[in-house]
Amino acid sequence: MKDKEQLKNKLSKVQYEVTQNNGTEPAFRNEYWEHKQAGIYVDIVSGEPLFTSLDKYDSGCGWPSFTKPVSEEAVKEKADHSHFMNRIEVRSKEGDSHLGHVFTDGPAPTNLRYCINSAALRFIDKEDLEKEGYGKYLTLFDREK
Repeated sequence: MKDKEQLKNKLSKVQYEVTQNNGTEPAFRNEYWEHKQAGIYVDIVSGEPLFTSLDKYDSGCGWPSFTKPVSEEAVKEKADHSHFMNRIEVRSKEGDSHLGHVFTDGPAPTNLRYCINSAALRFIDKEDLEKEGYGKYLTLFDREK
């Protein structure tokens, strides 16, 4: 993981606040909440693959929502009792970036809603996966209709 000064130079203020200080960007005013292109979403800090467009859905919450991570190993969860709430925080496994929270009000089959800050993500279009070094994820899109 990069040191804080390197991250401050690499990330926007919002990206830094979200990923390093457990911040939250505004609902309905963020880059990926209505994003519909096919591809994967990676940690803005570490580049580790986190979610795919195949598992993204419109939950109406104003942030990108996913039914599951790209793999069980992609994220880690921890109890979050901030702001007088009991929630489950979602962090990237390798980069330890704050991503958002997971809730149990999502659609079947998982009934999960990974509510993720756009500022914690970088999108890689399906067409660019190979050239960006994520070619092994192309097979996920074989199940597309």
